[in-house]
Amino acid sequence: MNKHDTYKTLIQEFKAVSPSITEAQRKGILRRGIEEHGLSVDEAVELLDTSGLVIGEQVNYFEVLGLSISDIENQSEDEIKHHINAAHKERYRTSLSAGGRPRADGKTEEQWRMLLNQAHEILLDPKRREEHIAFLQNEVAEQYSDIERTSFQQTTHQTVSHDVPDDMVYIPAGEFLMGSDEKEADNSEKPVHSVYTDAFFMDRYLVTNAQFKDFIDANPKWQVPRWLRNTLFLKYCDQDYLKDWYTSNYPNGKANHPVKWVSWYAAMAYAQWVGKRLPTEAEWEKAARCGVSGQKYPWGNTIHVSSANYDKHVGETTPIDAYPPNKNGLYDMVGNVAEWCLDEWDSEFYVSSQSRNPIAGGSISDIIENLRKTRKSRVIRGGSWYSSAYEVSMSSRDRLEPWKTASTTGFRCVKPIES
Repeated sequence: MNKHDTYKTLIQEFKAVSPSITEAQRKGILRRGIEEHGLSVDEAVELLDTSGLVIGEQVNYFEVLGLSISDIENQSEDEIKHHINAAHKERYRTSLSAGGRPRADGKTEEQWRMLLNQAHEILLDPKRREEHIAFLQNEVAEQYSDIERTSFQQTTHQTVSHDVPDDMVYIPAGEFLMGSDEKEADNSEKPVHSVYTDAFFMDRYLVTNAQFKDFIDANPKWQVPRWLRNTLFLKYCDQDYLKDWYTSNYPNGKANHPVKWVSWYAAMAYAQWVGKRLPTEAEWEKAARCGVSGQKYPWGNTIHVSSANYDKHVGETTPIDAYPPNKNGLYDMVGNVAEWCLDEWDSEFYVSSQSRNPIAGGSISDIIENLRKTRKSRVIRGGSWYSSAYEVSMSSRDRLEPWKTASTTGFRCVKPIES
C-alpha cells in the first residue's frame, strides 16, 4: 500500500464505527496523516474531506449535492441556480429509486433526502450561500492554523538566529516552485520553475498612509503640491501622485489604509529612508506561497469576499489588517493594493531566469544604484481591490512604468539579512 491508501484505510476504520466525527477527532486524523503517513497538509485535508465522514453537524452542503465552490465561481445567479437544481434533482431521484436499501454513511434514504433538500434550500439563497462559503473557508483556515502554521512557526523558531524587526516577518532561505502552468494563466507566468532565495525579512503589512506621511514630512521634496509640479519631478511621478491627498495629508479616516497613487521611484525612496528595499518578484511570491505550491491563493484554490479585498466587492482600499493573514503572518498578500517589486518587467523571464535569487533587469545593487536612470516598466504583484479573482492569484504578474501611479498600487518592503 502507498501512503495514500494506508491513510484511506485509517479513515475507513473511523467511518466503520461512526459516519460522523468530532472536530478534535478530525484534527487527530489529519495529524496522523501528516506525521505517520508522510502526507502534506493539502493531501491529508483533501482525502479526509472526500471520505464522506461528517464532523458533527458541520455539513458541507456543496459536497452533499456533489458540487464544489469552484463549480459556481464567476457564474451568474441563473447559472448557479441551474447547477444546484440539476445536482439536487439527480441525487434526489437516485435516493428515491434506492428504496429501503441502507446507506454506507449510516443514514436512511429518507434522512438523506431531508439533507439534500436542506442543501438545496440553503445554496439557492444567495445570502445564505455566501454565509455558508465563508463558514467553509474559515474552517479551512482553522485547519491550517492548527496544523501547518504551528509546525511552520516551530521550524522558524529553530532556524532564526536574528532578531526580527518590528512588524516584519522572517522568511527562511530555501527553494519553492514559482509560476503557474494552469490553462488560464498568462504566458508570462509559465513555466513553473524551481527557485531558491536567501532568507529575508518582509513587512507584515502594506505601507500605510500614516507611514508615508512620516516619510514626506521628513523629505519635503516628495510632498510636491500640484501647483509646484515641474518637468523634473514628473520624471519620477505622474500628475496623479498622491492624488487623493490634500495639502500633503492623507484622506480623513484612512491612516491605516495602504498608501496608493505612489510611483516606483517614490516607493524606492521610502524603502531606502527606512533602511529597507522593495522585494524581488521571487521574494514576493515565496513569501505569499508559504511553501505551498500548485494553488492559486494562500489558503487554497478558491476565493471569497471574506478572504481578500478584490473584484470591486468593496470598491476601495480597506485597512491593512481587515482580512486574515497568510500562514507566514503577512496581511494583504493578495488584494487591497497591488505591490511594486524591484524587478524590471520581462514577459519571458521565467523561461531563462536564474534559479538562485533571480531578478530581472540587473543585480539588486545595480538597480538601486542606478534607479534614477530606470525607465523600463517594473513588476507589480498581488492584485488589488479592483482586480478579478484570477488577477489576485499568487502567480499573476502585472507591470507599470516606474513613474506612473494608480489607485490600485502600493507597496511593502523587505530587509535582507546580513550574513
